[in-house]
Amino acid sequence: MKKYDVTGIGNALVDIEFKVNDQFFIDNGVEKGLMTLVDEERQDGLMKVIDTEQAKKQCGGSAGNTVIAISQFGGKSFYSCKVANDELGHFYMADMKNAGVSHNLNESNLAEGITGKCLVMVTEDAERTMNTFLGITQTYSNEDVNEAAIKDSKYLYIEGYLITSENGKQAMKHAKRIAEENGVKVALTFSDPAMVKYFKDPMTEVIGASVDLLFANEEEAMIFTGKSNLLEAREELKKVAKHFVITQGKNGAMIFDGDTFIDIEPYETTAVDTNGAGDMFAGAFMYGITNGHSYASSGKLASMASSKIVSQFGPRLEWHQAKEILNRLNP
Repeated sequence: MKKYDVTGIGNALVDIEFKVNDQFFIDNGVEKGLMTLVDEERQDGLMKVIDTEQAKKQCGGSAGNTVIAISQFGGKSFYSCKVANDELGHFYMADMKNAGVSHNLNESNLAEGITGKCLVMVTEDAERTMNTFLGITQTYSNEDVNEAAIKDSKYLYIEGYLITSENGKQAMKHAKRIAEENGVKVALTFSDPAMVKYFKDPMTEVIGASVDLLFANEEEAMIFTGKSNLLEAREELKKVAKHFVITQGKNGAMIFDGDTFIDIEPYETTAVDTNGAGDMFAGAFMYGITNGHSYASSGKLASMASSKIVSQFGPRLEWHQAKEILNRLNP
């Protein structure tokens, strides 16, 4: 019996989310709709012009949001990450504990430096724009991978954003090797179109022969495979993933269960904030497949959960919302 359903590795970031209008981007030279890596000086400049009192602060990062979702649905998750010995680092550690996620952080192993943070700017059209200063997580390496937790998990979940540094790439390969040598399944998320556009070769290197489960959205799937339509892209993905999920926004999702394709219907919703929708879909889906649900049932749960996330501000459900979604799935 494994101790954890999923162990995740990824960039630990404190998400600071706030609402803006399009003029904010013009005034501050921000490119709308993208995740942009920035330095500390640039991020500090943006911090000075936002209303921090109205901003919502939570521990996050892509894989962080996913392992929290797994926990909220009742699964057991672990997170291997890196934060600094500063105010935001201590906040991250406490918030992760409150979310019910086990982790590798403790008072004695917090690094000297600055905890990474992501400014998430949300406009009225529900689009998210992110400016990320990685801080200490940019140095995430093999030493930060918890080997014991991976061995004691059903799945390893790897965040694609780690690919932007050589040490991050090596950590992804190291964790994947530990999993494969110990019979633990490997899931990978591409995380962002930019990761497969600008880091396709190193991402392919991490994937190696294949992964057990791949998460991608339509754009990521087509960029990675070099195909101009989804039908061709999904056939190409069979060469690198035994199973995969392609999320399609308002059109639902498509799942390959190893034999057939399963179309997952979307749930009607009014989008106000798309931040965290993909992370939530992955978390709910992985909770499902590690807790006795079929691929189709897990996809339905994930579709429900992500439709709920985009209808509210912030990337995380309340505990009672997760319970309500499970009750809808299993009336």
